[in-house]
Amino acid sequence: MKATIIDGKAVAASLRSQLKDQVAALKEQGVVPGLAVIIVGDDPASKVYVSNKEKACAEVGMYSEKYALPAQTTQEELLALVEKLNNKPNIHGILCQLPLPKHLDEKAVIEAISPKKDVDAFHAQNVGRIMIGDYKFLPCTPAGIMELIKATGIDITGKECVVVGRSNIVGKPMAMLLLHQNGTVTICHSRTKQLKEVCRRADILVVAIGKAKFITGDMIKNGAVVIDVGMNRDENGKFCGDVDFDSASEVAGYLTPVPGGVGPMTITMLLKNTLTAAAK
Repeated sequence: MKATIIDGKAVAASLRSQLKDQVAALKEQGVVPGLAVIIVGDDPASKVYVSNKEKACAEVGMYSEKYALPAQTTQEELLALVEKLNNKPNIHGILCQLPLPKHLDEKAVIEAISPKKDVDAFHAQNVGRIMIGDYKFLPCTPAGIMELIKATGIDITGKECVVVGRSNIVGKPMAMLLLHQNGTVTICHSRTKQLKEVCRRADILVVAIGKAKFITGDMIKNGAVVIDVGMNRDENGKFCGDVDFDSASEVAGYLTPVPGGVGPMTITMLLKNTLTAAAK
């Protein structure tokens, strides 16, 4: 195996120990950072994410509240809860776990969260700020990826960066962050022609397309930094990413594993955003 594995757990642990100190310093000024997490319904994956978020808050000394609502919760009830949390002084960050049950309007819920407490950075106002480079919060996954790239010691300036996937949560903001660091950025998606050739140009390749083992070693430039955002299950039911780890590790210079790569960083960045909101 040739690629150096980027250990997301280790990078996250080091950032969390810094956050713990910063939370302690803020507590001395009488402010305890508080995060409210809303979960609607019984989606098993969402439940796991929410319990991980609670544990992470406790680990760095933050206060957290969980609102587990039944699947039949109405739009009015959910918006009323968001409004209550917007006005709650000991809550600095509000996160509504997605996806929501089909009858609820995700967009309306995201827009109802105060931009000052929108620690997911999904509100249109925060998205716009990221676009112009004047932001307080960054979406947790792209922000975590930037930290992982930083951990390799590679400077993004002037590098060919290719982002595979154009979601509002990862692909689009990821491209903006790489651009702000002077990368030359290409965004690819399901309709991109000659995807293999485009990927092979990348010095830094970020893959968030949601298809198991979609990117193979022959699509990767020799020595590239490859960040795998995917979380899928393979034909044997084992966790795997959007990148075929075995063939990619023969070619890439740096590679994130799944699990243990991008995942641990996402929650760490959520804590960082909550701390930022509390410090404000």
